Amino acid sequence: MALNLDAVGKTIGPVRKEYSWKDTVLYALGVGAGFSDLEYCYEKDLKVIPSFGITTMYDFMPQLLSTSNVNLAGILHGEQELIFHQPIPPDGEFITEGRITNFYDKGEKKGALVIGQSETFHSNGQKLFTSIGTVFSRLDGGFGGEDVPKEEIKFPNRDPDFVVEAEPLEDQPLIFRLSGDVFQLHVDKEFAKMAGFEKPIMHGLCTHGFACRALIEKLVPGEPEKVRRLVCRFTKPLYPGVRIKTLIWKTEEGRAFWRVVNSENEEVVIDNGIFEYGEIPKETIRFDDRVAIVTGAGAGLGRVYALELAKRGAKVVVNDLGGARDGAGKGSKGPADKVVDEIKALGGQAVANYDSVATAEGGESIVKTALDAFGTVDVVINNAGILRDKSFLKMEPDNWQAVIDVHLNGAYYVTRPAMAVMKEKGFGRILMTTSAAGLYGNFGQTNYTAAKMGLVGLMNTLKLEGQKYNIKVNTIAPVAASRLTEDILPPDFIDKLKPELVAPMALYLVSEQCPVSGNIYNAGLGCYNRAAMVTGCGAVVGDGKEIPTPEQVVVQWKSVADMKGAKEYQSVNEQIGDVLVAFSKPAERATETTAGFTSVSDVFDAMAAAFVADAAAGVDVVFQYNISEEGGGDWFCVVQDGSCQVEAGVHDKPTCTLKMNSADFLDLMNGKLPAMQAYTSGKLKIEGDIMKSQLIEKLFRM
Repeated sequence: MALNLDAVGKTIGPVRKEYSWKDTVLYALGVGAGFSDLEYCYEKDLKVIPSFGITTMYDFMPQLLSTSNVNLAGILHGEQELIFHQPIPPDGEFITEGRITNFYDKGEKKGALVIGQSETFHSNGQKLFTSIGTVFSRLDGGFGGEDVPKEEIKFPNRDPDFVVEAEPLEDQPLIFRLSGDVFQLHVDKEFAKMAGFEKPIMHGLCTHGFACRALIEKLVPGEPEKVRRLVCRFTKPLYPGVRIKTLIWKTEEGRAFWRVVNSENEEVVIDNGIFEYGEIPKETIRFDDRVAIVTGAGAGLGRVYALELAKRGAKVVVNDLGGARDGAGKGSKGPADKVVDEIKALGGQAVANYDSVATAEGGESIVKTALDAFGTVDVVINNAGILRDKSFLKMEPDNWQAVIDVHLNGAYYVTRPAMAVMKEKGFGRILMTTSAAGLYGNFGQTNYTAAKMGLVGLMNTLKLEGQKYNIKVNTIAPVAASRLTEDILPPDFIDKLKPELVAPMALYLVSEQCPVSGNIYNAGLGCYNRAAMVTGCGAVVGDGKEIPTPEQVVVQWKSVADMKGAKEYQSVNEQIGDVLVAFSKPAERATETTAGFTSVSDVFDAMAAAFVADAAAGVDVVFQYNISEEGGGDWFCVVQDGSCQVEAGVHDKPTCTLKMNSADFLDLMNGKLPAMQAYTSGKLKIEGDIMKSQLIEKLFRM
């Protein structure tokens, strides 16, 4: 295998991890907390040890390792840095997204370093922390890359200001591993001996948690929320039950150096520690050096969006045709020019554009205006709209088409050229504008509501196509006073529907800090909530062999219509996958016999011989396998023109990717674990085209 050097900069994630107060307490117990620091262990007024954030890496790191194609047989956790932006709440969901930032080559037989950086947000929208991790791979050096820049920490030439002693329990790894790191090295005696140790060793990150507690105790006692930065290098293994000392040198107010030593032999087990602390500066959402396009920005919501973006540092293209609210007339430069003048009067930067979004030429011209004036595009808010309301039977084709052209086609015409720029630069934020009328229906607005729901569909696909390029696409459903609603809503109600009350949600959704993509949010009167399309569990009607009858549907109607346990899907493949699973009868597929595979590599060695060429006519697919844990690795299988090629490594364009740990994979291949059971239990994860994964059983006799 060779490192995938092209992986630098490619987005990894988002990876989601739900947690509760019990998880934060379990972590605290795992790093030695107890009655002595009850604020970490009692749900009343619970505080979170900041190093708990490192548990996000247990889901993120496997993806980083897979993307980098690192040789798993030789990896060690080298260095770790955590930068905190907000205190970690005691429960919620972590949303982590990142990328490989660099590969460093220490030379042939000396290893390589893989540097990964990620940002973790809370489900409440706050950015919590940045993680920068270094993986040392002993077996991947010598690829001709640059060596790591030298950075040496010079500890003060004096005794430490504080020494905090601790004695991890003999059973400490058994507690800590429940927070996510279940590697056998920390629990299995035989495995530890094979790895060259007398017995299972401590998790390095467990010792890291002990050190974090010690640093808080001496420098910010009782105030873990003041931890701002935690850096270290892991240097030596440690056995459970061995006493440790955290040595702390305070170098200035708000900063200290630290290391952890083995009290029995004085070996340094964690070195080059940096600890920074103090009040965390309040994070503000800014758009400095960002270029934003706002369509329909001559008045109402669009004007407020443009002004607020400019106030926060954005360079803004103010687009507005200047026509009537029904789209009639030749338009006017006045509305767009007026908003540009307002922005400039506030010290901001803006240019006007007067093109119609309803044509491809207009969309191209709007984006060209941004490129000519400011050199790039980072943000697009598709806000332009018109109304031509009539009941459906009175809806003439020209009124139907005019509204579709501005709302739906207009978003397509502007977003397409803008997204090309965003893809090239690896960043973009796109906001569609739907409506409560589109989501829930409104009499007399079939053209408008159809267009508004069309925008949701457009978003659903763009979120998938933009994901790997750090392009996030969301949709807002505003309730605000504008010229489109001035004669629809009562006057006293209009006063409460200021566009300024919608803008905070819109700005957050197009900010760099926004962690989500593919979501819909209602916004108005200062009230914000998320809307989503969910699917009930349903029921299988019939036996799957004969076409069911309408009468059979009636019998099962209660189950078909039941929304209890409804699920939100992120792609059509997920939904179809569940449909396929619904017909699975795992127990009937299990078999007493085994194929006799004793290692993962045996499976892939046998794969080509098990290929059924007659079943591969017209098939053109690439199956990628990511097998984790001991004995695992990466293999891909290319089936094309009736032939089969199996190789170790990572393919750059797999049709679908199958992920399992090595033990479950061997159970699957040996007939002990049915495929559908593996999938429904989460032991088998499939990414990409789930439907194509169904071909595997047809193409191979294994």
